[in-house]
Amino acid sequence: MKKYFITGLLVLVPLFITVWVISSLIGTMDKSLLLLPENWRPKAQLGLEIPGVGALLTLLIIFMTGLIATNFFGKRLILLWEAMLARVPVVKSIYASVKQVSDTLFSDSGNAFRQAVLVQFPKLGTWTIAFVTGKPGGDVANHLPSDYVSVYVPTTPNPTGGYFLMMPRAEVIELDMSVDEALKYIISMGVVAPVDKIKQSKH
Repeated sequence: MKKYFITGLLVLVPLFITVWVISSLIGTMDKSLLLLPENWRPKAQLGLEIPGVGALLTLLIIFMTGLIATNFFGKRLILLWEAMLARVPVVKSIYASVKQVSDTLFSDSGNAFRQAVLVQFPKLGTWTIAFVTGKPGGDVANHLPSDYVSVYVPTTPNPTGGYFLMMPRAEVIELDMSVDEALKYIISMGVVAPVDKIKQSKH
């Protein structure tokens, strides 16, 4: 009896979580319908709500924005827009920071997480996986006594939240695993362990 129940959980839990995540994502994207005049929305036209129409509209907006931004006039328009934002005191710092992060994450040449590493956090003797994101810069680097690296320690099971740390390079252990493998390990709370490449090569 217990065996069947656990087997059922193993089959259904990943399925339900996947459906829930996709439904939440589509529900969020559906809010783009609020950009349309009320009489243009599916409920006004057909008399009922159609899930997913807003998601399609969101994808269309993203595609059209990319299409416009890649031509000559679109690039000029974006430069003009960014120049206008750069004149607004608070907005310019927020926009510039977010743009740098998004460029790193989404561009083809971007490499936000460069290396999976092992670090002691939140205290000595307690280990977790982190990602090297670069080196400390600006005046921060002038106050660090030796060779430091910037690392991001993600939380489990949601890796989009976490901690930014600057640690001595000597205290950071590089791992022989890809960033994708490390993320799976973190999201699964250690259940989906990466393959040990050293042991595998010996066999």
